[in-house]
Amino acid sequence: MARTLPNRNFGRASIKFMDICEHLQSAGDPAPLPAEGCAECLETGGRWVHLRKCLSCGHVGCCDSSPSRHATAHFHQSGHPVMRSYEPGEEWRWCFVDNALG
Repeated sequence: MARTLPNRNFGRASIKFMDICEHLQSAGDPAPLPAEGCAECLETGGRWVHLRKCLSCGHVGCCDSSPSRHATAHFHQSGHPVMRSYEPGEEWRWCFVDNALG
């Protein structure tokens, strides 16, 4: 079940915060599986642009800007709903089920 954060009125602009889905609310942050990059790309000699980490099992896969899109493939194979950026300095998360950023 999603919860809605309250609207805030900042002068003339009204900002409505997005719903936070239940998957993002309950996502863990497991240690990454041992990998020096996208696990599948390393096995096949592929290349990646950015890395993403599954917040259910720690799988590290490549982003959708990468040719093979292994993080999304991992979601379709496993059903694990939430991943996060695995890039230094980035903390955002993505829920595949609800198409929600958190």
